[in-house]
Amino acid sequence: MLDLRKLLLLRELHARGTVAAVAEALAYTPSAVSQQLAQLQREAGVPLTERVGRRLRLTDAGLRLVDHADVLLGRLEQAEAELEDAAGAVRGRVRLASLQTPLLSLVPPALAVLAERHPEVRVEVKEMEPEQSLPAVALGELDVAVAEEYDDAPRTRYTGLERVELCRDTIAVTLPPDHPKARDGGPVALRDLAGETWLSPHPDTQFARTQLRSCRLIGGFEPEVLHWANDTAILLALVAAGQGIVMLPGLSNAERDERVVVRPIAEADLGRTIYAFSRRTAAGRPTIKAVVAALRETALTV
Repeated sequence: MLDLRKLLLLRELHARGTVAAVAEALAYTPSAVSQQLAQLQREAGVPLTERVGRRLRLTDAGLRLVDHADVLLGRLEQAEAELEDAAGAVRGRVRLASLQTPLLSLVPPALAVLAERHPEVRVEVKEMEPEQSLPAVALGELDVAVAEEYDDAPRTRYTGLERVELCRDTIAVTLPPDHPKARDGGPVALRDLAGETWLSPHPDTQFARTQLRSCRLIGGFEPEVLHWANDTAILLALVAAGQGIVMLPGLSNAERDERVVVRPIAEADLGRTIYAFSRRTAAGRPTIKAVVAALRETALTV
């Protein structure tokens, strides 16, 4: 009979690509992983991997077995979730990751709500971009990820993940208080900001790509970006110092910063939707349901 623990190693090898990465993720030694995979192959009776250079690649039989492993391990996790739900107790650890802006304004009050209602739930929080957090949830390294999807850039769907909508987050322009458009009081047309110095998150982030596309397609210009930072506090400090302008989402709390002025964009209703993602097979766990419920409730008030 095939061992589920060895099937897990095969699935991890398929997902992570190398024995070393599997060993690091699961706190094994590389030799232990190799031995377990070799034993699984003997039990299966057919080659499951083949060596390509210094790496192991799954054979067709190995890939088919990974598909079965996904189903079996998923059913096991679902069974555990149902047993926890039947027990009625809401206790245990939840590993949550979030991108920065919801982590500034949405996650902390949700944790306060959760602590009041379910004091035996322990939430461990990491700041993490969705490009890292969603695969981590899919692989079981995290339980919940708070991530965004921009109106102009639908996110790749992970078939094993369930998502729950938390809120829509509108994007606006943040200006120094002495900027001429800050004094107007109304929406700002992007085309009127063509000659400005811009700030931006790093180019590999979805928000930077959204700002760039908006300037090009809506404003009709290529923004001159002088300063780059992912930290919202840094961007706000630079805007306040008159070093440029930037688009920011509402969850950045820029409107609460008296050093800057926030104005809506005249030509379009730009925004994104914030979701809570969890594995479909684990979404029924009482702890995960409690965390997602607290996030949804808090999202209605921010």
